Amino acid sequence: MRFSVPKLISKTSFLALLAACCLLLMAAPSRAQDASADHADRAWWKHAVFYEIYPRSFADSNNDGIGDLNGIASKLDYLHDLGVDAIWISPCFPSPQKDFGYDVSDYENIDPMYGTLDDFDHLVAAGKARHVRVVLDFVLNHSSDQHRWFLDSKSSRTSAYRDWYVWRDGKAPGVPPNNWISDFGGSAWTFDATTGQYYYHFFEVQQPDLNWRNPAVVKAMYDVSRWWYERGVAGFRLDAVNALYEDPGLHDNPVLPGKNEFGDPNEENKYNSDLPEVHEALRGLRKVADQYDSVLIGETWTDDIGGLKKYYGEHDNELQLPMDFLFTMVNKLSPDEFRKQIATVEGAGGWPVFVISNHDIQRSYNRYGDGQHNDQIAKLLAALYLTLRGTPILYYGEELGMENNDPKTKEEVQDPYGKTGWPLQKGRDGERTPMQWTTAPNAGFSSAKPWLPVPPSYKTHNVESELKDPNSILNFYRKLLSLRHTEAALLDGDYLPLNEDDSNVISYLRRTKDETILVAINMSAKTCKASISLALLGFPHPKAIPLLTDQSSPASGGSLKEIVLDPFSVYIARITNE
Repeated sequence: MRFSVPKLISKTSFLALLAACCLLLMAAPSRAQDASADHADRAWWKHAVFYEIYPRSFADSNNDGIGDLNGIASKLDYLHDLGVDAIWISPCFPSPQKDFGYDVSDYENIDPMYGTLDDFDHLVAAGKARHVRVVLDFVLNHSSDQHRWFLDSKSSRTSAYRDWYVWRDGKAPGVPPNNWISDFGGSAWTFDATTGQYYYHFFEVQQPDLNWRNPAVVKAMYDVSRWWYERGVAGFRLDAVNALYEDPGLHDNPVLPGKNEFGDPNEENKYNSDLPEVHEALRGLRKVADQYDSVLIGETWTDDIGGLKKYYGEHDNELQLPMDFLFTMVNKLSPDEFRKQIATVEGAGGWPVFVISNHDIQRSYNRYGDGQHNDQIAKLLAALYLTLRGTPILYYGEELGMENNDPKTKEEVQDPYGKTGWPLQKGRDGERTPMQWTTAPNAGFSSAKPWLPVPPSYKTHNVESELKDPNSILNFYRKLLSLRHTEAALLDGDYLPLNEDDSNVISYLRRTKDETILVAINMSAKTCKASISLALLGFPHPKAIPLLTDQSSPASGGSLKEIVLDPFSVYIARITNE
């Protein structure tokens, strides 16, 4: 951060400027890598902007068509300049790649397709030099069927690792232990002829569930986390945490009406998801994380905010950042629905986490776009989730307006989820396509054929082109993230909703004791007026000082009584009294 000081300055002005500088520095601790300084008055992850990277698709340094760790390291300057404080890297551990890394065969190494442990250490060091932390994706629920633990486990009923997985006899010959359905389709039980028992897998058949009721498994996984912390990892995103435990009695799940996209009966996962014991495991993981001032982000799919609230822990001693997928699933430009979700998570008692896309969810550009104003809509969504009270997690390419590139035929599908569910379920390949860097072939991702094809939109939506366009989505993100890092109200301010009956414009204040910022977003395709009444909030004669807007004309004329917003536009301003 740079400051320019005038040559001539009075003592009073100098002291005021000095105080302002100190305030700015205090307001942006997430740009400092010094953990002790961060922890002095606030947790670093509260002010951090996280950025999810799917390593196969981000940057290919050796031109084999698959991204790698050195590719990520080569783009750290870009990420720092964007305003990213921490990167979450989807699994890069050794794996047979049956589920593209979510089937781990060695928890304490790097898959050769991504590089080596030395490459990882280089990435961590290069990130530290740029104030960008590294967070890894930790697959806790299951391993690969090629992990040495499982290979031993299935060798005999008396093997040393037999009880590290969930093995059971069938109800009868050829009949699984119960009716549980895999999330990837079919029975969640697979028969092993060698030992004459079934093993359980919540997900793909090659992803046997670890037995978290075995203390040896619990210790091993805690030790894995400690091993990576010692290498400089700043935390973990915990995969599928709600599925860690199963009912020991193996009761059948209640069957619901209808069938899923795989043709299986719908079920309520009553006995194999969200069991109370999950929280004991998370408390243990948190104790280890706290020793390293590290963060735990949870993949926490819940039906309601009550379920989400539990993942913070009764004493704020479980996940610091459980992801709010209820917010992710609004899927329409509705101020009413967004207000409802924001108010709900605000009432959960923990620090909110806002996500609008990830590697399992169709890109927001497609879900919210109307086919005509998609770029404008991408900007307003950014303004929403990056100015709310909480921690945002960006998905790579979101800042460009990357769109899905779904397979056109079953033969094109690589995702096992799509192969099984086609055509009702096309899989997740579409949201995992290569990062769009330039207008060069393959979007500048690689000189070789990428593992997934890039969409035609890369010719207009790419880093190189958007950096040159002052009105691009990328430059809007850069300005917005700069504002977020330097404005105390956006970092620590309360969230105060305004005009809650307005069905077109969502508006709110972010307010600290000394600073107030107004955010107003028109989510409709028409010009809208929003009245702003702030007298009861301490502003009898409010004045707006614009900080960021994509309006074609001023939204207000200084003195603030109402604002006029263009279709799909954003207006962010500092509020003072005249």
